[in-house]
Amino acid sequence: MEALPCKLGTGDHEIMISNNDVEVYRRDGYLVVPDLLGARQRIQLQQVIDGWIAGASHIDAHDDIYDLEPGHTREAPRVRRIKAPHRIDPQFLDVVRSPAVIAVLTRLLGPDLRLHGSKLNIKAPQYGSPVEWHQDWAFYPHTNDDILAIGVMLDDMELVNGPLLVVPGSHRGPVYDHHYDGRFCGAIDPIEIATELARAVPVTGKAGSMSFHHARLLHGSAENTSARRRQLLLYEVCAADAWPLAGGMTLLGDFDERMIAGRTTIQARMTNVPVRMPWPPPLCQGSIYENQAVRAQRYFATTAR
Repeated sequence: MEALPCKLGTGDHEIMISNNDVEVYRRDGYLVVPDLLGARQRIQLQQVIDGWIAGASHIDAHDDIYDLEPGHTREAPRVRRIKAPHRIDPQFLDVVRSPAVIAVLTRLLGPDLRLHGSKLNIKAPQYGSPVEWHQDWAFYPHTNDDILAIGVMLDDMELVNGPLLVVPGSHRGPVYDHHYDGRFCGAIDPIEIATELARAVPVTGKAGSMSFHHARLLHGSAENTSARRRQLLLYEVCAADAWPLAGGMTLLGDFDERMIAGRTTIQARMTNVPVRMPWPPPLCQGSIYENQAVRAQRYFATTAR
């Protein structure tokens, strides 16, 4: 007999995630929960984002905050990513720490939760950059794979504006090679996963919805060739006892400060998960867009800019 679903209050109405929802996530590797972010909060976040985009008119190259689109100029700023927005403005940390989001995460990962990182991917109309097929796990393998990414839909995600594409169930398969010419590049040769890609589906939803996808799930997204903007705010969240294997460990105090629920631990939980280390490092350092730039075999077309 199924237990009662968990009721989440967002301020406007209740959201429910049932045991069946949890089973869907376990089976398919992803889940979409509507209306987790209210309209008022979206407006407040958008005001901050608009200010960030305007601020790109003062820079000419990628830096610690901005990842720029090809064709960016000071006169016509083009931003494809804001790096670690939760470190820049506390409102973005409030999103992932909200009771409604924590309630979903607790059902999927357990009560003890650590924020691994965040980013805001911006696909402007007509030119928003694609992201080649990959698994997040390839970038940051841990001692166990109770790790997922939250995709906060700040705009309606539709077929026309380059939504996230996923391969259901692929999180239970292998970790694919994300190397090119002997170096990590953060992208998979599409020929290697052609059979898998034939099963790909889009992850769509209304603004305010959130997707939750497993770190080993195959995913990517096409260029936005529509007239509609597509902004996806992403958070990577780990079970607190998942410890990184590929470096990146900072001072323990900083590690503990990234706890968003429950209790921290220094006892790593080890599980039998496939791991392929992201070494040697990418030839093109920086964001995933830069890492993937070296791969000759590409799946998603990019128009001339």
